[in-house]
Parts: sequence; C-alpha cells; structure tokens
Amino acid sequence: MDKFIEIIRQSNIPDALKNIADKVLNEQRIEFEEGVLLFEQGELAFLGVLANYIRERKNGSYVYFNRNFHVEPTNFCVFDCKFCSYSRLLREKTDAWELSEDEILNIIKGYDGKPVTEVHIVGGVHPKMGLYYFAELIRKIKEIRPEIHVKAFTAVELEYMCRKAKLSYAEGLSILKKNGQDSLPGGGAEIFDEQIRNEICADKCSTSQWLEIHETAHQLGMPSNATILYGHIENYEHRIDHMNRLRELQDKTGGFNAFIPLKFRNKDNQMSHIPEVSIVEDLKNYAVSRIFMDNFNHIKAYWPMIGRNTAQLSLSYG
Repeated sequence: MDKFIEIIRQSNIPDALKNIADKVLNEQRIEFEEGVLLFEQGELAFLGVLANYIRERKNGSYVYFNRNFHVEPTNFCVFDCKFCSYSRLLREKTDAWELSEDEILNIIKGYDGKPVTEVHIVGGVHPKMGLYYFAELIRKIKEIRPEIHVKAFTAVELEYMCRKAKLSYAEGLSILKKNGQDSLPGGGAEIFDEQIRNEICADKCSTSQWLEIHETAHQLGMPSNATILYGHIENYEHRIDHMNRLRELQDKTGGFNAFIPLKFRNKDNQMSHIPEVSIVEDLKNYAVSRIFMDNFNHIKAYWPMIGRNTAQLSLSYG
C-alpha cells in the first residue's frame, strides 16, 4: 500500500483530493463538502485505492457473508412507491401473493438440516398482517428453529404496524423482541432528502420516522442495517446528505451492522423512463461510501441487485 500512497502524493490529481487522501491515511473524518468532491472529481482508480486501503485497515483480507434465506409474506402493499417493481396494490391480482401462516412456517421447516443462520422477513405492507400477527409468527419460528437469527421488517413496515396497533415504536419493537426478533434490515431508507423522498415515495414513513425507529431499536439492543437507493433523480449532494445522517446516528448509537447501497432498477415501475447508472457509477458509490462512512465496519454488496460480477468487483472498491 505504501507505493500507492506515494503514487497519490506524486500524481497530478487536484490538491483538494490529495488533502482528502492525507486525511484518510491519518484516519481523519471526511467532511460533507469533501464527500461531494470525491463523487464529482475523484477518478475511479483513485477512489478504489483509498476505499480498499480503508477496507483492509478495518477488516484485513476478510470478506463476510451470512447464510440466510428470505421469507416474503406478501407483496400486497398500502403504499405506492414510484420506483417499486415488487409490490401490488390491494385491488390488483396479477403477480400478487399473500402467504398463510402455515405456508410461512413450512418455508422455515424446509430448511431443516441446512446450514442457514438467519431468516430475513420483509414484504409489502398489508393491513391484515399487523404487529401482533407477526410477533406470534416469530414466536412460532423460534419454536421450530430456536437458534436462527430473525432479521425482520423495514422501518416502513414497522411504522405502519405500530401506528395501527396504537403503540410507540419502543413498545412495538419490545413486543417483537420479546417474541424472538433479533435485528432489523435496512430497507425503506431510499433517500433521506425530504424533497426527493416526497417525489418518489411520498406516502410512506418519513426520514425522521425511519431514523427514529432505528435509533429506538438500537436503544433496545436490536442492531440493524442501513441502505440507500441511488441512481435515480438524486444528485451527489443528496447521497452524501443521506450518508451523513446515517453516520451521525451511528456516532450516537453504534447500532448499525452494515451499510448497503441499493441500485435503482427501472424495470416495470413508474420510473422506467429514468436510465440506470453504469457499473462505474456503482463502484464509485461503493468506494465513496467506504471513505465517507468511517464508523461503519461493513459496506455490503447486494449481489441480487447489481449482479455477481459487479459484486465481485466491489470487493476492490471498499
């Protein structure tokens, strides 16, 4: 790595980027304007060197994964996010499903004897599947497989569940935890900028609600992940603003396990007219995330959304 550091210092890149590199090497925090500058002026090779340096400093040559499986109880949803290709409104029937409790438990039983460590439960927001329904479901899952880690329900799902049950976030999460829920996924964050959020997913939980739910979970001893939806109508300042709000909450609670950039895909949704960003942009986003989010140990490449090849490449970009 020393030779790469020397190359950076002797290269013709702008002094502002060299200053950022020096801060990285001295383990100093990158500020908001510097994060935007990395996106705007940082070439991919430069960003990759810095991001990989940080990754190796944090985790050596190790890459982590878990053996999990997904349960999606329903894709019916009361919300209408413009970027979503997955959900169906309650009046729709095409490509829609609603699993029964027995069907869900049979999925769990189907993994008997297999070396999985986690079940990931997320889906559409269905008015008939409330907090107490899911608390009982988790209890039954733990009866079938006591050792399995249950990661369940985005903040969007949780906000709706608690509101319908007339419970605070702390009360609702405590019930779920008591029945066996171990952690939260990071979905539903999308973009925190309120104006952009209002354009692409106006009717679901707000930025402040998302952050409050995750902070509450952390206070209750339930860790979580965090996500960002990038590559649509947002700009680089919106991305750094999003990362900065997560970084501030992580400073406060230390409860986030991983940050997961999610690429906007334009198939079969209301934003299909927006072109998808390139693989170069994907890798740049991973690299800047690693450089800026200094208090997150793990940046996760979600291969079902970016493909296996890009996921492999991302290992060299943070």
